Amino acid sequence: MGKKYKHLFFDLDHTLWDYDQNARESLVELYSVYALKNFGKFSAEQLVDKFFRVNTQFWYLYDLKKIDKEHLREERFRTVFRELGFADMDLAFQFGEDYVNLCPTKTAVMPGAIELLTYLVEKYPIHIITNGFDDIQSVKIKSSGLEKFFSEVITSQRAGARKPSPQIFEYAMQLTGATPSTSAMVGDNLVTDIGGARGHGIDHFYFNPEKHPHTEPVTLEIHSLSELRHHF
Repeated sequence: MGKKYKHLFFDLDHTLWDYDQNARESLVELYSVYALKNFGKFSAEQLVDKFFRVNTQFWYLYDLKKIDKEHLREERFRTVFRELGFADMDLAFQFGEDYVNLCPTKTAVMPGAIELLTYLVEKYPIHIITNGFDDIQSVKIKSSGLEKFFSEVITSQRAGARKPSPQIFEYAMQLTGATPSTSAMVGDNLVTDIGGARGHGIDHFYFNPEKHPHTEPVTLEIHSLSELRHHF
């Protein structure tokens, strides 16, 4: 693009860490551990499908500040199990606790992530800006071998604000010594990542591997992480 960047910022989930693959593996594993097949209420695939639908709704509410972290963690799987016709809410809660402990230890990253970061880390300071929680995100980064690439990991919990709030981007700038005009943000979410970066005057690269249609103005849209090597 002909612009010289000095700092790069990445979202974590769905951008570098393969949330969907890791969540699916965790849910299928716990379905077996809890022997849920014996209850005859739902299959492992039904559990996975329902979780993704409910989880998206809960995170949407969390990003809008309509629910807090505790509500998300306590009620997410109760809602999943209730909607699947399973009445044991204590088991649902414990299943959710085990999921929170297991999923971050999974190691799948998005295709091309390691290769891209290996290339970029020789040229730029690279940082994470994520709306995830400190304890969870740190385990994800370490378990997947991503830790060595990042100078700073800015979580919403650490910054006291969530994307797309200007406060989290301002915090990131102050912490890293970056400036908006010489920074770039890479993320998969048009509202939190792209809208937040755009609102703070930061160039934004929309990672859209599924090629979802949209009308949002973006600095650049990419469909694979490897494309970024041509722009940085």
